[in-house]
Amino acid sequence: MSKKETAAPDRVIAVNRRARFEYFIEERYEAGLVLKGWEVKSLRAGRAQIAEAYVVLKNREAWLIGAHFTPLKQTSTHEIADATRTRKLLLHERELATLIGKVERAGYTLIPLDLHWEKGRVKLEVGLAKGKKEHDKRADVKERDWQREKGRILRHNA
Repeated sequence: MSKKETAAPDRVIAVNRRARFEYFIEERYEAGLVLKGWEVKSLRAGRAQIAEAYVVLKNREAWLIGAHFTPLKQTSTHEIADATRTRKLLLHERELATLIGKVERAGYTLIPLDLHWEKGRVKLEVGLAKGKKEHDKRADVKERDWQREKGRILRHNA
């Protein structure tokens, strides 16, 4: 199921800002996560970081690798909290088949874009992306600087 709109700001847990700078995002998918209790509590406290994370497809399943969920001090003593463990993503079989085809044949990669709440459940927005070249990144920086400068000029003249 492709996501057309972004999550509301109060529902966002973590955002991968570098993703839009490093990659061209072609399609977006919303995936559920298989989590443990301490991870959900940690996410409710807003202690998540997905900037270094990536998604891997293995055995017709999607896995989130490198996401860091900082455990709270109140985490139960009988459970060992591994902050960067590999977490399974929940996608429909049809979506997985599409993603596997594009990643293996077309040279795309899967990037986590943001973690957010959807009806009380944690969802991860995954982007099907192609990497940008250095000149593409320079063009983005140039465009962003121009927009900032244009805003300053308009505020100054108004």
